[in-house]
Amino acid sequence: MNSINPEIRPVQARTRPRRRARIIVPVRRRFGLRTRLTVTFALGAAVLSSLLSAITFGLTRENLTTQRERSAVERAAVDAARIPAQLPDVPTNLEIEQLLRDIPLTDGAAAALSYRGRWFTTNTQSFGSDTVPTSIQSAVDDGEAIKLHAKVNEKSSLILGVPVPALPGGYYEAVPITDLQRTLDRLMLTLFIASLLTTAGGGLVGYWASRRVFAPLLDVGTAAEAIAGGRLDTRLPVGGDSDLDLIANPFNEMAQALEDRIDRDARFASEVSHELRSPLMTIAATVEVLENTRDELPERAQTALSLLAADVDRLQQLVEDLLEISRFDVGAIKLHLEDVRAAEMVIQAVRVLGGGGVPVRFEPEVGEVMVRVDKRRFGRVIANLLDNAERYAGGATAITIERVQELLRVSVEDRGNGVPIEERDIIFDRFSRGAEGGNRSNDSGVGLGLALVDEHVRLHGGRVWVDERFDGEIGARFVVELPIIEPPADSAIETLIEPVNLM
Repeated sequence: MNSINPEIRPVQARTRPRRRARIIVPVRRRFGLRTRLTVTFALGAAVLSSLLSAITFGLTRENLTTQRERSAVERAAVDAARIPAQLPDVPTNLEIEQLLRDIPLTDGAAAALSYRGRWFTTNTQSFGSDTVPTSIQSAVDDGEAIKLHAKVNEKSSLILGVPVPALPGGYYEAVPITDLQRTLDRLMLTLFIASLLTTAGGGLVGYWASRRVFAPLLDVGTAAEAIAGGRLDTRLPVGGDSDLDLIANPFNEMAQALEDRIDRDARFASEVSHELRSPLMTIAATVEVLENTRDELPERAQTALSLLAADVDRLQQLVEDLLEISRFDVGAIKLHLEDVRAAEMVIQAVRVLGGGGVPVRFEPEVGEVMVRVDKRRFGRVIANLLDNAERYAGGATAITIERVQELLRVSVEDRGNGVPIEERDIIFDRFSRGAEGGNRSNDSGVGLGLALVDEHVRLHGGRVWVDERFDGEIGARFVVELPIIEPPADSAIETLIEPVNLM
């Protein structure tokens, strides 16, 4: 590790009551609006497809069953009508059995004939007097043709009964309808799959529709994010859709009002700072003259002079910081970017501050890493971090430079009490000094140092945050992260020789 210890010198109304704002608390939902819209489309498609499938299946089953029953009844009636003509007046059992076997039945069908109390059948094992329900037998005996769905030999069948008055007797047929049941089962499966596909299609249509519907909202979110990032001139397009203009016009008016307000505030801060600068310089010069004659002043006057000098320095710092902040607000910052070795830049910035003994640590290969920065502003970043450590944490203990993939991290550690987690985001806000600040007796800061650090780092495409120390000791670690650049092979790398102006 390289360790360099440069000497670093320590840097030393009544309000009107506000109306209570009306707060609208949104209902917390488990799923997002786009998800709910997609699910709604899918459920709608599922309900509609299921309803249509049920209607289709019911009508188809009714139609096929009716056709099959009509055909079977007509065939049974024809077969029953032929029996008296084909039997002699006193038929034998063999003649009746032969007649039944000669009837052209469909595959798997069975026929039976009741004649003078006796039963004859083509399938004695599965169809006979014991198989035919008594309700059918009674109806046939009463001279009524009848049909009934029942199980014959564990198969779904249509049992038909036709009276034959000429014998007298009755003719019965058992027609299997398993093929019809298979057809209906296949139809049900097909309709079920179609319903699933329709549901999936409805979900896809819902997702597509949600993207189209929420595209303007995404534009609003993008525009709001751009405004939050400092692009105050961002506006939403109007005139394309009268309904969307109801959102775009108020948004643009709000953005314009915000831009005007920020411009007014920035101009006010800039003008006030400029107006204060001249009298402050006069006061500072007067204080300097008095400092030269301090020994001639009474003791009480010397104490008052010391307090005055400290307050003048504090006020001058506030004015300079306000001027710098106002330049950020109005977009008047111009960077003079140069490619430099980051380690040398940090060392040079620490040396310019003078005094101290803060070690700068980095691996040898990190010493050759280059970044593209504005030297003055990057030096101001290091100066503000060291000054912050001096004011609130008893001084910096070390500066560590490391490379993390294509990023360079410069960490400034201190020996203070650390920064509470709840303050780590707001500590970079303007005029925020955290729990360790705010005591005028030992703090001359104004709460703009870290805000300027954040603004400078963001201008260079980086970010800054605060964390715990590497070694686990009590204290804070402020980390500046910048993108690394690769130097051209045939170019000379600039070495810092002249001191960097941090003001």
